Amino acid sequence: MEGASPAVREVRAAVRRFLDTHNSADTIAVACSGGADSLALAAATVHIGGRLGLAVHGLVVDHQLQSSSARVAQTAAQALRGLGVAAVRVLQTTVDGPGGPEAAARRARYAALREAAPTGALVLLGHTLDDQAETVLLGLGRGSGPRSVAGMRELDPPWGRPLLGVRRTVTAAACAALDLVPWTDPHNAEPRFRRVRLRTEVLPLLEDVLAGGVAQALARTAKQLQEDLDVLEGQALALLAAALRAPADLDVAALAQHPAALRRRVLRRWLLDAGVIELTDAHLRAADDLIGRWSGQGALRLPGEVDLVRAQGRLHAAR
Repeated sequence: MEGASPAVREVRAAVRRFLDTHNSADTIAVACSGGADSLALAAATVHIGGRLGLAVHGLVVDHQLQSSSARVAQTAAQALRGLGVAAVRVLQTTVDGPGGPEAAARRARYAALREAAPTGALVLLGHTLDDQAETVLLGLGRGSGPRSVAGMRELDPPWGRPLLGVRRTVTAAACAALDLVPWTDPHNAEPRFRRVRLRTEVLPLLEDVLAGGVAQALARTAKQLQEDLDVLEGQALALLAAALRAPADLDVAALAQHPAALRRRVLRRWLLDAGVIELTDAHLRAADDLIGRWSGQGALRLPGEVDLVRAQGRLHAAR
């Protein structure tokens, strides 16, 4: 890397550290939109992957949301081939469903990537430190609890995010140094999208008011919360194993002696496994009331048509 620019070296170093730490397969996939972040990631992955003997696959998602989307996708695919990615696929997907266009596009993209990924391979995504900061702010604004504020994880199989410690300015500089021409998504300038307003209005204001360093501080907060959550989730899984009496039954006495925050984590994991969908904090607190505030209340109806009842010292989940 001696002759590379500082930006190229930084991106390559991030990818090398990620692969050394997390990857054990002989194949790796890179999702590429054609933007600066994913192009820089793809270039670094090809460079480092070649040194490690990895086969690099490229995956380009065409959301079909813009009239030029097919051309943009083919341009991104051609850029990947120019970088030396031999196996490149363009994945067409349909964006629909609840939650607004951002959420629907994300669901469609992840589903397409998951289906197309080589068996056993991680799929690398070009999320940067700036993306992480925006995600943390979105979580704070929604009041979604520590999981949401903890942001994106570096490793969340099959997803890998090597660039969570790298700024957008660095990926743009890396592309310029490598003579790569990134695509600029016009949606990234649309103020109707919350993330765009966070990026162009909220974060710059916070940086000004707090005298800089806000994005890095938010990313550090996410990392610290992830570490705390890992500890709590480990304790919750152990408690779930101790309280489970049947797939649909939990022993109330085994849970009652523990703090409510830990019980709610146990309930969340158990109820998700039981088929409850779209669990909210209100649902979990109401479920925990059957343990910590028991007064003979009746069944609690949860999303997914699951009824949670307490009887004979057990919680029972049934459709």
